[in-house]
Amino acid sequence: MNSTCPIGDAADLCTLQTCSLECAEVKFLPTLAGNTTYAVILGLLLVAQLGLRFRYRTVGFTIGMFCGLVLEVIGYSGRVMLHSNPFSFDNFLIYLIPLTIGPAFLTGSIYLCLGRIIVAFGSQISRLRPRTYAIFFMSSDFFSLVLQAAGGAIAAVANDSKTSNMGRNIMIAGLAFQVVSLAVFLGLWVDFLVRLRKVGEDGRDERFESIRSTRKFKCFNYALWIATVLILIRSIYRVVELQEGFSGPVASNEAAFMVFEGPMIILAVFGLTIFHPGRAFAGKWQTAAWSLRRKEADMELKNNSGRLTAKRTNTWS
Repeated sequence: MNSTCPIGDAADLCTLQTCSLECAEVKFLPTLAGNTTYAVILGLLLVAQLGLRFRYRTVGFTIGMFCGLVLEVIGYSGRVMLHSNPFSFDNFLIYLIPLTIGPAFLTGSIYLCLGRIIVAFGSQISRLRPRTYAIFFMSSDFFSLVLQAAGGAIAAVANDSKTSNMGRNIMIAGLAFQVVSLAVFLGLWVDFLVRLRKVGEDGRDERFESIRSTRKFKCFNYALWIATVLILIRSIYRVVELQEGFSGPVASNEAAFMVFEGPMIILAVFGLTIFHPGRAFAGKWQTAAWSLRRKEADMELKNNSGRLTAKRTNTWS
C-alpha cells in the first residue's frame, strides 16, 4: 500500500489495496450496514408520506417531505458508495450535498404546519398572522438552502484549498442561518402558546373546536415540536462538523455522524408520518389554509372574531 497520496488524475486510480485511507475523501470507511439501513428506512418513510399525501391531499407539506427524503436517500446512497470507493470525489459529493441541504426542505414542511395550527386555534390570538409566519420562515428556509447549495457547488468545482474553504464557509453560513431560523421559530411558537393559555377556550376559533380536543391533533402538535428540536440539534452538529473542515476530527468521527445526523432526521420524519397533519386535521387541512392575500386574510380574521364575540355574547345572555 502506497503511503504517499497521489495527486491529479492519479488520485482517481486509488483503491483500498493501493492507497492509504489518509488519501481518501473521508478518513474512514463508512459503515455499509448502518448507512444502508438509514437509506432503507428513509425510503420507506418516503413511500409512506406519498401514500398519506394521496389520502389527505396535503400537497404543500408533502412536497417538502418528498424533496427532503429523496435527498436523504441519495445522500446515504453516496455513503454506501464511499464504502466501496472512499477515494471518489464524486461519491463524496453525492453524500455531502444532499445530506446537507435535505433537512431544509423538511423544515419548510414544518413551517407550513404552524400557520395552520394557528388558524385552528384562532388567528386573532397570534402576535403575527399565519401567512406572516409562513412567508418569513419559508423565505429564510429558501435563503439557507441557496447558501448551502451554492457552497456545495463551489466546493465541488474547487481546484485549490482556498476555493474549497470558501465553499465550505458558505455552507456553514447557510447551516448557521438555518439554526437561527429554527431557534426564532421555536421562540415565536412558545410565544403563541403563552398567549393561547392566557386567552382560554372562549377566544378560540369555533370552526376547529371538534378537532382541537382530539388525541390525534394533540399528538401532532407534540410531534411537530419534537421534530423541530431534532432537526435543530442535527443542524447545530453539522455546523460544528463543517467548521473544522471536511477532514476535521468531528467530520472523521463516524459514530457522532451516525448518532446526530441520521437518527435525528429519521425520528423527526417518523413522528410526522405516524402523527401526520392530514390525520390531525381530520379533513380540515384545506379549511385551515392561510391566504397570501392580505385583504382575504384580514376579512377571515374579522369574520372569526365576529363569530367568537357573538358566541361569548350568547353564552353570557
